[in-house]
This record gives sequence, structure tokens and C-alpha cells, in this order.
Amino acid sequence: MRRLHLATFATLVTAFGIAACATVDRPIVRSAEAQRELARLLDGRVAGQAQGCLQTFRTQDQIIVDENTILYRDGSRRIWRNDMRGPCNGLGRPGTAIVTRQVSGGSLCSGEIAQIIDTAGGFTVGSCSFGDFVPYNGPQRR
Repeated sequence: MRRLHLATFATLVTAFGIAACATVDRPIVRSAEAQRELARLLDGRVAGQAQGCLQTFRTQDQIIVDENTILYRDGSRRIWRNDMRGPCNGLGRPGTAIVTRQVSGGSLCSGEIAQIIDTAGGFTVGSCSFGDFVPYNGPQRR
């Protein structure tokens, strides 16, 4: 009888652990200021097909909107938007930097972990993972 209880307990703990790791779509809570900034940056642009990876040479011009969203300028016409999976605590705060370890060669991909590092102390203050990369294309110049 005791073995049955332990086996049941182990099954429940495993099931709970798996459920805790599952991702759930959650609404992004954004401040009014961040919402205005995001709208301003994407104004007049049309969203394209989401992609799982973005080549790292396209990630050089980074704009942190808030703890949820990073934009990457790709020339004058395209901006790539990434809504992180869960808020990335500390992202965009003064004295912090985002550190990534790309496991897919020359690309940054959905699901990869980003760490937020305190630049003065060198310790991690937050972490999260990237979502899909959505291109926003601007109008053609005449």
C-alpha cells in the first residue's frame, strides 16, 4: 500500500512539473507610454509572416520597447518585432544588458534564452525566451 502512495505522489509531482513548464498564451500588459512608443515605431508598417529565426546581422540595431518587446531595425523599410515569452525582468533598465547564446549558428531563434545582466555587478537580474520574429514592412519610397 505504501508503494502505491509513493508512486501516485511521484506521478502527481511529475504532472505538476510538466504543467508548470507549459507555455500559456498570456496578454501582454504594456504601459501607456510603451504602447504609444510601439505604435509610433510601427506606424504605417504592415506585419508580415512570423518567422522562427532572425539572422544575427539583422539584430544590430535594437530598440527595447519594454520588458515584453524588442524591435530590430533592418534597413530603412523593415522592423522585426519580437514579443518575449513572459516578461523579461530588467530589460531596458539603465545599467543592464541583454545577453544571448545562439545555438543555431548565425541566427537568433524563438525559444532561445535571453539573460538580463547588471553591467556593474555582472550578475543576472532576469531571463526570458524569445518568441517568433514578425517583420513589419514600411511603404515603398517613390
